[in-house]
Amino acid sequence: MVRFVLPIALFTGGLAGGALMLSVLGGAPLLLALPADRYITVHQFLVTRFDPFMPVNLAIAFASDIIIAVTASTDGVRSLAATAAALYLAVMCVSLTRNVPINKWIAAVDPDAVPADWEEIDPRQRWSDWNRVRSGLAVAALLLNVLTVGVVA
Repeated sequence: MVRFVLPIALFTGGLAGGALMLSVLGGAPLLLALPADRYITVHQFLVTRFDPFMPVNLAIAFASDIIIAVTASTDGVRSLAATAAALYLAVMCVSLTRNVPINKWIAAVDPDAVPADWEEIDPRQRWSDWNRVRSGLAVAALLLNVLTVGVVA
């Protein structure tokens, strides 16, 4: 079972980790540099491209690691997969409690009517900070899955 499910965990975790790293390296710095009205427009555009792509990949990677942790025949593989699953769960928790609420709020903001108090409520730095957290967690989970290949082989 592990030899069947591990490639699924690697593929979906790689897609999720890669997309998150793209946002850390390019997306977030770009969004931080834009004027408020352009930021809102670009953020609204990007979010519709990443949802449901990201949640689906994270959920499949998480479920794959749970299956590996339950079915593996060695403690090392079980431990690596269980830890990777916990990290993917943490990514989903950060996403749902920190980034998604900001995404939903920005989706409702009219870029032609930027709130007058934008300087005080601008969520970009908070979103970027939490995005770095979840990206690091996702890449760490992917690394554990890569290490699992060496243990299984």
